[in-house]
Amino acid sequence: MIEVKSLCKSYGAIKAVDDLSFTVEAGQVLGFLGPNGAGKSTTMKMLTGFLVPTSGTAMIDGIDAVENSVVARKKIGYLPEGAPSYGEMTVRQFLTFVARARLIEKGEVRTSVDRVLEKLNLVEVKHQVIETLSKGYKRRVGLAQAIIHDPQILILDEPTDGLDPNQKREVRHLIRDMAKDKIIIISTHILEEVQALCNRVMIIAHGKLLADDSPQGLISRSRYHNAVSLVVESAEKVASALSELPEVARAELSEGELILFPAGQADLFAAVTRAINDNGWQVSALRLEAGRLDEVFHKITRGGAST
Repeated sequence: MIEVKSLCKSYGAIKAVDDLSFTVEAGQVLGFLGPNGAGKSTTMKMLTGFLVPTSGTAMIDGIDAVENSVVARKKIGYLPEGAPSYGEMTVRQFLTFVARARLIEKGEVRTSVDRVLEKLNLVEVKHQVIETLSKGYKRRVGLAQAIIHDPQILILDEPTDGLDPNQKREVRHLIRDMAKDKIIIISTHILEEVQALCNRVMIIAHGKLLADDSPQGLISRSRYHNAVSLVVESAEKVASALSELPEVARAELSEGELILFPAGQADLFAAVTRAINDNGWQVSALRLEAGRLDEVFHKITRGGAST
């Protein structure tokens, strides 16, 4: 559905996007990660036809996003950063305007507006002027306009920015529901969001693709993958004792937490549990670490790894 080849965008000597290539297929929810200034928003703007690439191509369902921009845009729903809208309009007026701009059949406009008002829980504010809404409601209006024409592709820049925990939960549920037969690309700084929503993650920095993997694949690269962490009385004494186990490669104490790293493929958790029971140590917390995405992100974007 989306095919990007050697995409570049330069501003003078600065390369905002540098030779980016990837494909995305239906059913994929792609998390687009990177530090500020990495080139995420620039890439999205080229996919949606808002920016023309310096070189390379972006194909939307076989349609060139530059050569046939209007046709390509019909297939895309886009939520840009900041959710811009016409603040003097009411929510219903704005969504009606967007529906007409999207060339939805005249007889279907009201039905389409009512559908997204219901989906985004905007019914109670449908007659309220947009500029008077909270940031969370404005974000939901932005999402509503992005999906009003039931696009094949959704490109969302920080979709839950400004939402409270309940609203985030609702939007995430909506995205999961839509992901069954759509392509969804999400740019976000919230790593929790990637783990909650995405089945694929791309990490870029300085305009270059550094990693392309599943969330689980990235987490497995963490040095904490399969480590065991515990909070225990006399932590230094316990750390010294556990360091003698053949299953332990090393032990670290960090902010009152003891972290044990595995040696090879040994069952570290079972070995630690046995040692706790044998010695009668007073443990208040014990867990097997899956890995830490924030640590992997930091390592990759600081030049520690790439694929």
